[in-house]
Amino acid sequence: GPKFRPEDRRIMDHAARDLAATMPDPGLPVGAKAPDFVLPNAFGKTRRLTDLISDGPVVLVFYRGAWCPYCNLQLRGLRETLPYIEQEGAQLVAITPQTPDKSREQVQKDGYPFEILSDLDDRVMKEYRLFFEVPSDLSEVYEQRLSLDLAEYNGEGRYVLPVPATC
Repeated sequence: GPKFRPEDRRIMDHAARDLAATMPDPGLPVGAKAPDFVLPNAFGKTRRLTDLISDGPVVLVFYRGAWCPYCNLQLRGLRETLPYIEQEGAQLVAITPQTPDKSREQVQKDGYPFEILSDLDDRVMKEYRLFFEVPSDLSEVYEQRLSLDLAEYNGEGRYVLPVPATC
């Protein structure tokens, strides 16, 4: 794995403390109505939450992107449990800030049979109270130690992530 210097760890810890302080209780309150949205899927087709809900319950999963190993573990686990979700009449929908092209690559590589939607203007992450901007010093650590440029996945100038969540 990457070799993080003490300064890198300080930056990561500081960013985590700041996020915890500014978002002590991320996400919608229990019982809140889920805000409607229209987002493109991995193949460019738009999906509206109200249309998806008309077919039954929807499990929304907010994840960071194809680059995130923890998110990929979660999505693989959800793929394995998908029959149980569908048995209950529900469908699984993942939301990410990454571009549809990156999501399409991910779907083709990993064979995800559920929708992956791209929140390209951050509106949905903000409405669901899961949005945060990655501090520039943390972004530099990502680039230097992980060779990860978030803008390569999210689009030019977009150094944003969701707090991972399931709704």
